[in-house]
Amino acid sequence: MFYNSTRNSNVRVTSAEAIARGISSDGGLFVPETIPELSLDEIVSLGGMSYAERAAFVFSKYLTDFTEAEIRLCTESAYNTKNFETESIAELAHLFDGTYMLELWHGPTCAFKDMALQILPYFLTTSAKKMKLDKKIVILVATSGDTGKAALEGFRDVEGTSILVFYPEDGVSAMQKRQMKTQEGDNVGVCALKGNFDDCQNGVKAIFTDSDVKEQLDKNGMMFSSANSINWGRLVPQIVYYISAYAELVKDGDINAGEKINIVVPTGNFGNILAACYAKHMGVPVNKLICASNINNVLTDFINTGVYDRNRRFYATVSPSMDILISSNLERLLYLMTDRNDAVIREWFGKLASEGRYEVTDEVKKKIQDEFCAGFCNDDETKTVIHDIFEKYSYVCDTHTAVAVKVYNDYKASTGDTTRTIIASTASPYKFSPAVLEALEGKASDIDEYSKAYRLAELSGSKMPSALADLKNKPERFCDVIDKTEQKNYVLSQLGI
Repeated sequence: MFYNSTRNSNVRVTSAEAIARGISSDGGLFVPETIPELSLDEIVSLGGMSYAERAAFVFSKYLTDFTEAEIRLCTESAYNTKNFETESIAELAHLFDGTYMLELWHGPTCAFKDMALQILPYFLTTSAKKMKLDKKIVILVATSGDTGKAALEGFRDVEGTSILVFYPEDGVSAMQKRQMKTQEGDNVGVCALKGNFDDCQNGVKAIFTDSDVKEQLDKNGMMFSSANSINWGRLVPQIVYYISAYAELVKDGDINAGEKINIVVPTGNFGNILAACYAKHMGVPVNKLICASNINNVLTDFINTGVYDRNRRFYATVSPSMDILISSNLERLLYLMTDRNDAVIREWFGKLASEGRYEVTDEVKKKIQDEFCAGFCNDDETKTVIHDIFEKYSYVCDTHTAVAVKVYNDYKASTGDTTRTIIASTASPYKFSPAVLEALEGKASDIDEYSKAYRLAELSGSKMPSALADLKNKPERFCDVIDKTEQKNYVLSQLGI
């Protein structure tokens, strides 16, 4: 299995090189030359395996330059009860008839990013050894809240690496900010940016492809890589949990082998739902992929009209991890939907950079709409869903998962589709205690963040994750705040260059 760049199909690298480099030098994203197919029997057989074994099976199809022993070491090191609070790693909660919550937040940072970022350091260090790299790997990350902490925790004190995370100063929850500012480890760094997530992401991508920066890193025995979902090593682990969930439903007798399901994903950067799309193309029987957005509904508009336009007002919402107007992983989907046409990808994303918009052809729009539906909701609707789910089912979900539930309810009402459905639950409600508590009580409170979290625990009868409770007394280590124009110089200074 080799990998091409979305902006130059002549680029052909191994999975180890794709993971180590993170992004192609032309600014494109690495994608597999072909999507491996799984038979229904193979998918069903995964039901009798542990999560680590399921992951190893899927990875063997994509990481063909890794040995079986290397893949097994990566999966067994990442997916275990030392790192996750549940033996099944990803829990399936039966919410109501025919609807299931795929809880992806039982890892060390209480968000779905742990599902990939607990294994990425093993992928990356294995890739570096296979390529005989003798350079220090510098992980540069832009985060809208969850990726940053999960990456910091995953790469903390990993030999031969250092990691620097940028987050929007006013674009993450108080708990997410505290998670990053108190991060432990000798090889980690965190900095807030005056701006939004797109400013952080654009700056990081620009630094990645800056020839002057790369030359200075090379002189100092360093190289960049990425822990964002632009890195294939971040995306491929996300494919696993959709395949695993289908196998689990068949094993439990909730669906028959071959029966189609819907998958609903709250997403801003498009990586999580793209992983579901890859799972479908591998052979998982999927009816519809339902893309759920908050009021920053650039993806909803794109899927419904074929026009991607980031020239719009940016909103800070109670689901901040989705407050994104430039969805990087959409580039991978469009490369797939245009039959790997790198020229048109260069044209469209060149227009996105220069004009802030592009429009796909009617043929591509139809291909997308055949597989995807999309919807969005505002903050008031999000809070109403949190309240209603708790009242009906005594189940507490976070603000991002609530967006997915609202969009799914709208989809079901408009289509009458009763296909059994998996909703990706992406974070613990305790990461967003103020908004969740306000939704449950019907009023805002002026008590502090931790008092709100403890009140939420009391009200819901659930336990606050220890990973979040333990943050209360940790000292804040990282308090730098810079302008977006200072990002490049800040990176170099932090690296001692």
